[in-house]
Amino acid sequence: MSRRRYVLAYDIREPKRLREVHNIAVSHGEALQYSVFLCDLSDSERIQLKAQLRDAMDLGEDSVVFIDLGEATGRGTECFEFLGQRSPLPPGQPQARVF
Repeated sequence: MSRRRYVLAYDIREPKRLREVHNIAVSHGEALQYSVFLCDLSDSERIQLKAQLRDAMDLGEDSVVFIDLGEATGRGTECFEFLGQRSPLPPGQPQARVF
């Protein structure tokens, strides 16, 4: 099963929904910053994650973005450039998630 690396970022307007979306993101990826996550996902995991986020969000107020960085073992490990304090990135090997 092929995994792709995504940047997941969100802007959630209400504190209760924010906590719920944050907890969902934490269960699927590694935090780069508070509302920015790096996620290595299979197609089925990405579909499941999107469904969980939709259920937690107010689609009229909140926003989530997925940025596809490519294969988890390819460009997805090499396309980050940091200024200032560097956030730790997960290793270049795809990360298997347990849900």
